[in-house]
Amino acid sequence: MKEILFKCRKSIVSLMKLLLFMALMGICFGLLSLHNPQIIKMSRTAAVTGLTFVVCGLFMTHIYGTYDIGKRKSRPIVHSLTLSVMFTDLLTFVMLIIMNMNEVNNNRMYPYLWEDLLLLLVALILQIFCIVIFTYGGHAIYFSFTDPERCLIVTGGGDLRNLRRGIGKYKKQYKVEGTIELGDPNLYEAIEKVDTIFLNNVPEDDKNKIVSFCYQHMVNVFYTPEVVDVVNLHSRLAVLDDVSMIASEVKELSFEQRLIKRTMDIVVSMIGLIILSPILLVCAAAIKIGDGGTVLFRQNRVTEGGRIFTIYKFRTMIEHADQHLVTDHDSRITKVGHFLRKYRLDELPQLLNILKGDMSLVGPRPEMTEYVYVYSETLPEFLYRHRVKAGLTGYAQITGKYNTSSKDKLVMDLMYIESFSIWNDVKILFQTVLVLLRADESTAAFDDDEEAKRRGESE
Repeated sequence: MKEILFKCRKSIVSLMKLLLFMALMGICFGLLSLHNPQIIKMSRTAAVTGLTFVVCGLFMTHIYGTYDIGKRKSRPIVHSLTLSVMFTDLLTFVMLIIMNMNEVNNNRMYPYLWEDLLLLLVALILQIFCIVIFTYGGHAIYFSFTDPERCLIVTGGGDLRNLRRGIGKYKKQYKVEGTIELGDPNLYEAIEKVDTIFLNNVPEDDKNKIVSFCYQHMVNVFYTPEVVDVVNLHSRLAVLDDVSMIASEVKELSFEQRLIKRTMDIVVSMIGLIILSPILLVCAAAIKIGDGGTVLFRQNRVTEGGRIFTIYKFRTMIEHADQHLVTDHDSRITKVGHFLRKYRLDELPQLLNILKGDMSLVGPRPEMTEYVYVYSETLPEFLYRHRVKAGLTGYAQITGKYNTSSKDKLVMDLMYIESFSIWNDVKILFQTVLVLLRADESTAAFDDDEEAKRRGESE
């Protein structure tokens, strides 16, 4: 029975996903129907609002992530689906207001606005409860018939702590049965006995041989990508007469893409500055009251084409602090600064940089000039980041952490550049909201002061 369920696991997950979606829609429409019975009857209002919920729901889950139990941990799934259903409910409610302002209602304003807003809040609370039940319960069901994959770490030397830490967070998905050195004579025999292998510091030639062997014996492979891997991800198959080739073509933003991206930067940054002006004033006042020092922190950073500009941030450290990275329990950070950094509020003045054209909403984070030189000595590919304008947020910010290694952040930035599209920018902007929900993780500082000095920005 367990084996049959395992073979049908994708169908089971799809069924649970459908049931969850129906439950979320039923909660929203069930409560709103108390004042709007037409949305659960055969009517144009029901059709339009129902279609709005379905389309918005699919759109938002495509941005934030779906009900992918077995692949992601429960907490990120709950966060993703909560944001998705929140935006979906709001857009559906707006559509309901529009549909109710018609000739039947004598074009009157929506009669139960405040009552239904309260019902919408109650619906959201019930929906979140439903999401939690389906997520944790779904994982319990899924892993009742799905055993962890038997894993093997193949290493060519180097530190394994980060890899083991990463795998260790997914104990229900992966079970490491051992570690084997690259030169071990029993290497390939050991690979055949497991479901998945993780490669660590394996040279390119050896990696190619191992990947080919794993493909032949249907063994999953995980390895840290290099620049060539990132480029190949977005290559295309080209056939020249009867010769098959992989085409890795130079990626550049078209004139239309640059125009749309710049227009979006101007519009969003202006709206953001207007809407967030009360928060900006409160932050500035808190900093000034805190120690009487300057409100803004200014520093030279590098953007597109290697151009240097002055970045603006709210000051979170004592004045004239040493210019190196933040470490755990850093005494340089002020009390107000701790709060601002935790929720990324210190970054808000960069909306001015975006409006000026120094930065974009989305792109690789701008580094200090001295660190660009340091990084490029050990990672020559680091300069590739300057093919696009520096950003307020980016792929490395929504997937990594503050203390993610320089190489891993570089790979993420190159992935963004190689797969650039306006749609990806929109997705990253929406997904940035998730960073605030995991503030403690995303703003984790460096453990070692010397490592901090070597790897990044100070304020």
